[in-house]
Amino acid sequence: MDFLLDPFAYPFMQKAMLMALLIAPASALMSCFLVLKGWALMGDAVSHAILPGIVGAYMLGLPLIVGAFAAGMGAAMLTGWLAENSRVKRDTLMGVVFSGMFALGIVAHVASGSGLHLDHILFGNILGVGTADLWTGGLIGLAVALALALKWKDLMLMAFDPAQARASGLRTAALHYGLLAGLSLTVVAVLSSVGLILSVGLLIAPGAIAFLLTRRFSHMLIVAVSVCTGAMLSGIWLSFHLDSAPGPTIILILTALFLLALTHRLIATRRASQTA
Repeated sequence: MDFLLDPFAYPFMQKAMLMALLIAPASALMSCFLVLKGWALMGDAVSHAILPGIVGAYMLGLPLIVGAFAAGMGAAMLTGWLAENSRVKRDTLMGVVFSGMFALGIVAHVASGSGLHLDHILFGNILGVGTADLWTGGLIGLAVALALALKWKDLMLMAFDPAQARASGLRTAALHYGLLAGLSLTVVAVLSSVGLILSVGLLIAPGAIAFLLTRRFSHMLIVAVSVCTGAMLSGIWLSFHLDSAPGPTIILILTALFLLALTHRLIATRRASQTA
């Protein structure tokens, strides 16, 4: 029993577990829409594009989350504008724009000689979260999760059939940019947990796992939240006993769950084809 409960005896582990509970629902719900819309690359791109915003905010003495959100939204909107006004495909533009912004952030950090520690930003440090981080992650996570829970039917229709969504009177442009804003905010929320580089795992894997295990989108949302919450809590707990970094441990658990879900789907598909 002590083996199970020992991690909960430490305040930093309690805060890490609480942070996981606060940000997991928003990450999981967002991942479902990213998978549904085929925006996996967008999640990866935004997570890398916010670096120059963080460096700029640090240099100006502004809250880092302000710079991160502004950079993420600005890069996403720039990509959309370029896609509409050029012959280059959106995924190509994302690869160019967001990798360029990530490089800009590194160069700006080195050139400015700022005291900003990039290790925590790039790789996260959920064991070092403080009260301010909990408030930030909690408020952002709650706002994003609530917005997605209230608008999931509209967002689902927009993802499946944009023309029908417009014909139904939905403000598709507002939903589109609202989803981008939610994505940027979610990246900011998970920043202190798994960092920029691994955040794409939280933004894609839960939705991908749920997509393989369910047939209805409403069920997909529930399964994704359960999977993401369980993976984060178990990853933090396991990292304590393995003396490993929590962020990579969480992502490894999600990866293992995805492989199991994929294997289950392949076996079920083969059995169905054999009995047909």
